[in-house]
Amino acid sequence: MFSENRLSRRVFVLGSISMTASLAGCAATTSSAERAPLPQQVSRPVGPPADAELQARYAALEDGGHLIPAIPYQKMDPKYFRQRVVDPTGEPPGTVVVDTPGRFLYVVEPGGTAMRYGVGIGRDGFAWQGEGIIHWRQPWPRWKPPREMITRQPHLEKYSVENGGMEPGITNPLGARALYIFQNGQDTLYRLHGTPEWASIGKATSSGCVRLVNQDVLDLYTRVPYHARIVVHQEPLKPVSTV
Repeated sequence: MFSENRLSRRVFVLGSISMTASLAGCAATTSSAERAPLPQQVSRPVGPPADAELQARYAALEDGGHLIPAIPYQKMDPKYFRQRVVDPTGEPPGTVVVDTPGRFLYVVEPGGTAMRYGVGIGRDGFAWQGEGIIHWRQPWPRWKPPREMITRQPHLEKYSVENGGMEPGITNPLGARALYIFQNGQDTLYRLHGTPEWASIGKATSSGCVRLVNQDVLDLYTRVPYHARIVVHQEPLKPVSTV
């Protein structure tokens, strides 16, 4: 990144015009918030957050006209608190990695660190694995269960695609944010999403998707780059070589 004293006024003005034009061109389909920046190298040491930070992090908050309840984090396993860790994935910065056996999601940062989140994952038989991209992101999404889920649970028919799905809200299974995973240009029906069910973090309860508490998915949403690469592991992560 160039320092300000190396930017001439001409370059600054031209760059501003270019940026404005770019945002205007994509406004119909993608807001500027959708294009989250690549993670930046940080100097803060890794390790678990202090209690005061946890109180602020998991407090009740209002977002998009919805009141998100506080998380009783004292009842959670501390390893599932959002925290910066030494990167165990070996992936390039900006990559999202889901460690299904460990019940963790990582956003890889420059400099050898990653932001780690505790997650709930899919029940046996519904878990997806492989590589893809986060093709679409949505604040307070409507929930439209796939036809396969409706076949298993017919009472969900009222939330089908044909019926317009479930209204956004705190009881919506997708929570405050959803990130939609595509592979080879096709929707995998696999999502990263919020949930009010904090007790499900660290467990295998969902139908194939990765869930985070709403406070964490709000944070994740700001860190994940546009069209970020995502890698989902169903086997334990192998230790990263330091040689």
